[in-house]
Amino acid sequence: MRFKRKRYGQRLMLAPKSKTSTPYALASQVGFILRRATQRHLTIFSERISDLTPTQFAALAMLNQLGPVSQNELGRRTAMDGATIKGVIDRLRKRDLVSSAPDPSDQRRIIVSLSPTGLDMVEGYINNAEAITADTLAPLSEKEQKTFLELLWKLT
Repeated sequence: MRFKRKRYGQRLMLAPKSKTSTPYALASQVGFILRRATQRHLTIFSERISDLTPTQFAALAMLNQLGPVSQNELGRRTAMDGATIKGVIDRLRKRDLVSSAPDPSDQRRIIVSLSPTGLDMVEGYINNAEAITADTLAPLSEKEQKTFLELLWKLT
């Protein structure tokens, strides 16, 4: 098979010559680019908040925003499925960062709330969380950041 040089994005890559249209180039696919951007963001996150996972921080931050809420609602608000939010809450409970109890009006529902330790932790990390967002978006101008976030929301 013969190869030709072809530019994909900003990188020059070897692509096999094709008798059909343009060959599939992974580096130009949206999923690949989003995964690379996510990896960069997660690296920045772990440098600034090393003792929580992003999903744990999301749960704590949302509880800080909403106050006590059902575990199911917390999962919806943080874009986590039922099994994931249950695991996150179980791990946060073991660290005494949240408490949970049956809803008095519906014993099947679990109400989750921040513990005093969890409240202190999440409030202590708010500035770091804002810096994580700023660092993640730093390569973009202010106008590009606004446009980028608007476009991402359209994809959700």
